[in-house]
Amino acid sequence: MRMRLTRRPAWYGLRAGVAAVLMLGTGGLAAAASAAASPAASGGKHCSTSITEDNFGTANSGPYGGDQTVKRYTMTNSNCMRVRVFTYGATVQSITVPAKHGQMVNVVLGFNTLSDYVNLASPPPTSPDFGGPYFGETIGRYANRIGGASFMLDGTKYTLPVNNGPNTLHGGFVGWGNRVWQDPTTSSTSNSVSVTMTLVSPNGDEGSGLLPNTKVYEANCSIPSAPPTTCTGFPAQVTTKVTYTLDNGNRLSIHYSAHNDDPTLPTVINLTNHSYFNLAGEDSGPAYGQEVLINGSAITPTDANLIPTGEIASVTGTPFDFQTFHTIGARIGDATATLGNQLVLAHGYDHNWVLNSTGPTFAGLRLAAKALDPAGKRSLTVWTDEPGVQFYSGNFLDGHLVGISGHTYRQTAGYTFETQHFPDSPNKSNFPSTVLKAGDTFNSTTIFAFSF
Repeated sequence: MRMRLTRRPAWYGLRAGVAAVLMLGTGGLAAAASAAASPAASGGKHCSTSITEDNFGTANSGPYGGDQTVKRYTMTNSNCMRVRVFTYGATVQSITVPAKHGQMVNVVLGFNTLSDYVNLASPPPTSPDFGGPYFGETIGRYANRIGGASFMLDGTKYTLPVNNGPNTLHGGFVGWGNRVWQDPTTSSTSNSVSVTMTLVSPNGDEGSGLLPNTKVYEANCSIPSAPPTTCTGFPAQVTTKVTYTLDNGNRLSIHYSAHNDDPTLPTVINLTNHSYFNLAGEDSGPAYGQEVLINGSAITPTDANLIPTGEIASVTGTPFDFQTFHTIGARIGDATATLGNQLVLAHGYDHNWVLNSTGPTFAGLRLAAKALDPAGKRSLTVWTDEPGVQFYSGNFLDGHLVGISGHTYRQTAGYTFETQHFPDSPNKSNFPSTVLKAGDTFNSTTIFAFSF
């Protein structure tokens, strides 16, 4: 099913306080941004648009460069909205927005120190904390899962580290969230500030053995409890730039540009940001009561290992139907409903929605999702050019992680909108292709637009 614009969608105009940002076309969004930029919207505060840098510490990129200094950048817009990102993992640490009465609220989950990111965000299998939450990281070379930790490309089988059941998750043992990104550069205008950082991913990234002119990567491509294996890693050298831009319309834009540097080898690419949102504040507890809308009429159901079966299943009449606003918690336990078994397999929502090709657009991007905190009247709108969005309800947050404000994170403390291509696309010919040909460049943009 696809939404058609012969009439307004059923969810159009819901929640009068946020309806303006659902207007069709860029004109409506410009008006909404102007309203959001008013002094009243930021509690009467005015700030200077600025970007500052500080030293966030030292982290080890392992075989990709050893100990390196990590830079942190604080971007502030004229409404006093503030975003902090740092070069370890090209990570979003915090997104702090003003409330109507002047207080500042951080609306993404994260850690206070760099050591917590290194040791807890996505540690390798040798760590007792293996299987971290990936808070705020830039995920690559392949976001989400690749089934069986392998894929065929141009007649060659490529094998990858096994770090999630029998699968590869979020790039492997040392994904891009565990690397120190290089050459950060900043830019400022009267309306926005930005920072760009770069990562070179070698041919054979995440493979085992000694590669030409490199150090040893993974000596073993299996978790320590399994028999040792070797793997090829991802083919082709890829140079990727990620640019974070904060503007005075309270929009955080993330632009990815990934170039395949190899003259002959193709590769696969799938990039996303893994921020967890809680619009009531990262320290406010469960987000079950927050309302979500997803501009997708289908999902890609998974097997028991959370690998898509290849089916495109309608969400109509199921707990996965967020085509109108529903609270996250309203149907998350409905195991007997159609597709309810999917909630059991994933312990909640952890699925890829197939985004509709119709609906509201902004700057050439389609509407992916929207979230609303009814109590605070704070909202988030997600725009993207990606074909899918992984909505994850924080199912494996179990209380052992202490967040940036000193509070523990438990299930549904936050949720993600991971805009991306579909999971396991290299092994599913009916999914949009993730192949990046030799010499080609992949470009993608996602915007997180806030109102408060």
